[in-house]
Amino acid sequence: MDKRILRERMRRKKRQLFIRKIIRLGACAVAVILVLVFLVKGIITPLVTKIGGGSSKTVEVQAQTQESGPGEAVRQPIRSQNDGGKAGVHTVGWQEDETGKWYQNADGTYYANGMKEIDGCTYYFNENGYMQTGWVTVDGEDYKFNDNGILDPEARRPMIALTFDDGPGKYTDKLLDCLEENNAKATFFMLGQCVEQYPDIPKRMKELGCELGNHSYSHPQLTSLSLDQVTDQFEKTNNLLEESTGSPATVGRTPYGAQDETICTATGLPCFMWSLDTEDWAKMNADAEYDSVIGHVSDGEIVLMHDIHEPSVEAAIRIIPELIKQGYKLVTVSELAEAKGIDLQVGKSYSDFWDKTVESLEAEAEQESEQTDSNSGDTDDLSEDSFDDTSGEFSGDGSEGQESFDSESEQ
Repeated sequence: MDKRILRERMRRKKRQLFIRKIIRLGACAVAVILVLVFLVKGIITPLVTKIGGGSSKTVEVQAQTQESGPGEAVRQPIRSQNDGGKAGVHTVGWQEDETGKWYQNADGTYYANGMKEIDGCTYYFNENGYMQTGWVTVDGEDYKFNDNGILDPEARRPMIALTFDDGPGKYTDKLLDCLEENNAKATFFMLGQCVEQYPDIPKRMKELGCELGNHSYSHPQLTSLSLDQVTDQFEKTNNLLEESTGSPATVGRTPYGAQDETICTATGLPCFMWSLDTEDWAKMNADAEYDSVIGHVSDGEIVLMHDIHEPSVEAAIRIIPELIKQGYKLVTVSELAEAKGIDLQVGKSYSDFWDKTVESLEAEAEQESEQTDSNSGDTDDLSEDSFDDTSGEFSGDGSEGQESFDSESEQ
């Protein structure tokens, strides 16, 4: 056979053998890759997830949001990027990791963003699906969950009203930052002359849900003024607040707490004193002011401070988160009154909303209501006795009053 032909055949044979070898190697490589994929997905990933909080997409379920009522938890699907250690859990019921406790359903979802009854007990789950303890606010209502996460339906959250006088000032914004960070509110009894100097601050107070209070225009001793001058002090400040925020003050406080019923009435507002005076204006020491509040307050307290002093604001920045940590809700004075069932009255003065005070205010309101009903009944009796059905004219004791009323109406 021709050597040239023989060499060509040998070359083709070698090429075929090489191609077959490449195919076999490729098949082996694919097999190895598939084995590694199954190994990682089936064994290593769940193990790492369970131990170290890794993530893996195991269940994809549409979250049930429409069937849930207000404040009720929804079922959330487990997603690889957001749910960490939850992805590696395949058992139904209560689970716990380094973050906290959560509940896995049979369909692979978990509860989040609300309350859920499980085995006869009500729990609250946050946006990440973890059970909460302590006080939780849902749709404006406060609920207490014990150390086991179970709702205590009898618990009532204690409330305190922090109040700040004589501002706004250059430290007030720092105080508002703290209130905003802690989702807390306060009442600011402002001077008109300071509102003129810092017109944007009251606007921010209102935006944060704080209450606008009127502390007069220039902080005079009101008992030395005429009632018209008292009214002018408060009207002038109200006008400035309306220019700044679009709203006047809803509550008032007299300078130095110097007042009587006629002065309170002249303000045109419900007036507020206080139950705890930090005396921050005299101490000028943040530590001392902090100590005067922490451990000395109770439900229904109204605390007096001043936002024009730097030590006072520094103390408040420490006081606010500490009171919240102790379970108190920081509210405005009007919110405190409403929570206690008290309707604020123009011209009346309030110092606190302790239980005994609330009972006294309720009894006083009941007496006033009975007196009003009694007076109304007397008027009805008088009208019936004084009216002559046959003539259609008033006679007897009622005629003088009617003539007087007519005379006044004509003037």
